[in-house]
Amino acid sequence: MREVSAPQPPARPPHRRLCLAVDVEHYSRLDTRTQSAVQSGLVRMLDEAAASTGLDRASWKRQPQGDLEFAVLPEATPEDAVLGPFVHHLAVRLRDRNARPAAPRVRLRLAVDSGVVADAALGHAGPAPVAVARFVNAPQLRNVLAALTAADLAVMVSDRLYQDVVRSGRPDLDPAQYVRAHVRVKEFGGYGWIRVPGHAADDVRSAMAEAPGPWPSTDAEAPGPRPSTDAEAPGPRPLTDADAPSGMALSQYVHQGAAVGRDVVGGLTVGLPVPPPPADGPGPTR
Repeated sequence: MREVSAPQPPARPPHRRLCLAVDVEHYSRLDTRTQSAVQSGLVRMLDEAAASTGLDRASWKRQPQGDLEFAVLPEATPEDAVLGPFVHHLAVRLRDRNARPAAPRVRLRLAVDSGVVADAALGHAGPAPVAVARFVNAPQLRNVLAALTAADLAVMVSDRLYQDVVRSGRPDLDPAQYVRAHVRVKEFGGYGWIRVPGHAADDVRSAMAEAPGPWPSTDAEAPGPRPSTDAEAPGPRPLTDADAPSGMALSQYVHQGAAVGRDVVGGLTVGLPVPPPPADGPGPTR
């Protein structure tokens, strides 16, 4: 007689949550004993920073990965508390830990986004977990932390959180501390905003400008509202109308909520730029 398997409970529908990932810089350079101590120290600092912020870490759905922890936070978690006080308390605990003479220095990259999350066989699936994984490993974030040697923590938040939360006027969040960066990792492309606690935005811009590329330059202008899905076409940096010669304009089209290309209206010359001829001699043949 064939056994009838019990009906499986329906899968939980995707839900919108705040996601974060924190990664230890240069973890693989440490020996096994030090790696173990760093992991324990990281968990303790996250626990203490959450407790000081009034967040219940026991309710976080945590997915440890050695030197990295990915977490999905409860639905009622205040996003401004995570971006403001939680980041502050984590930076303070990291600074205090690194001030101990015998402790190996720990430097962290932190990424935060909010969006659709679904439970999956190996953890979580959805746009927000993917974005957080790409942001925490973004070359701009790595290079900023490498260039600002006095910094212990570098943070990247999604454009969605920057527009909805950082720019909302909350007292613990200052939009002027953030610098925009275009992130393109694997098939992912989107904007994030970098903040380094204890460093001015100009320091972050300088670090990004000095780092090897290619990737889009930072925004030097004052922060303003921007589309959260403005992903550019492949290239060393996104083109803007300022790049177009006179009589040309750039545009893009949106497919399934993401900007997927640039169209050029007007004439276009393909190839390397031709230097102008010397003032006192003949120029190259056109």
